[in-house]
Amino acid sequence: MAFSLTEINRRCREDAPGFIAECDRAYDAKLVTAADRIQENMTRSPIVLLSGPSGSGKTTTAMKICEVLESRGIRTHSISMDDYFKDVTPEDTPRTPEGKYDLESPLCLDMELLNEHFSALSRGQRVMIPHFDFIHQRRREEPSKALRLRKNEIAIFEGIHALNDAITDVHPEAFKLSISARSHILDDDGKIVFKGTWMRLMRRTIRDYQFRGTKAQQTLANWANVRRGEKLYISPYADKSDLRFDTSFAYEVPVMNNTVTDLFNAMPEDTPRYQELRSILPAFELFEDVSPDLLAPDALLREFMGGGKYKY
Repeated sequence: MAFSLTEINRRCREDAPGFIAECDRAYDAKLVTAADRIQENMTRSPIVLLSGPSGSGKTTTAMKICEVLESRGIRTHSISMDDYFKDVTPEDTPRTPEGKYDLESPLCLDMELLNEHFSALSRGQRVMIPHFDFIHQRRREEPSKALRLRKNEIAIFEGIHALNDAITDVHPEAFKLSISARSHILDDDGKIVFKGTWMRLMRRTIRDYQFRGTKAQQTLANWANVRRGEKLYISPYADKSDLRFDTSFAYEVPVMNNTVTDLFNAMPEDTPRYQELRSILPAFELFEDVSPDLLAPDALLREFMGGGKYKY
């Protein structure tokens, strides 16, 4: 799927609120399709595995699918697989080729515990969901919550490694959903002027800065390893999904334009991958600017921009 730069700018100039609402309705239709398929699979398994690379909007997508299912009388639970991280230690944590911690690796996840919990939940047994402390990079002694699935209940587990063979080979009956923001934006000649991966970098840069205290230059410096991890650990498993859909929005560059441009322009020139950034910045000038205030409270981009109805 690809978007037209000319069409985006025309719609933003003529009726930005209507354009945003139309794009949101298209995304909502995808959520309904996902809920339909998940509901059909409930006789096989109460477990849903939702995967996607960084910046895909997994958390919001999981919560919004839960809302659709709840409206049908199906009780739902959304669980982040990040809480199943193992303690980060020099002895046990995998390393990148450069010798840094490879936190994108599936070896960082406690796959054995995940599989135990999936089996127990499918049998109607209670499990204690762990709680990972990202500040101290270790699992807390006290769990985050207890969970037991009764009849007509499902659990959506979302995480970058949700479709890894170590999980899906053990639980092929679980419903497998893959999402990503992957649409390019093309000019009138069909040339790519804004890549789908740039959209995810925008989302992650803004989110990390606003909610995780991470400077934009640090996000950019880590982006190479994030992309490396996607190619090694996420993309190879996407085709195993029961359903895939795109979480890009045609309006998102205009909406995020000013915020991310300010962050990128403030980066020092000695930032790793700075030259790559310089190749991205001119693309922002091609787009109209649209106020983020026009975003609905439940818009997926609120996951990154803030000011929405959901708690993350």
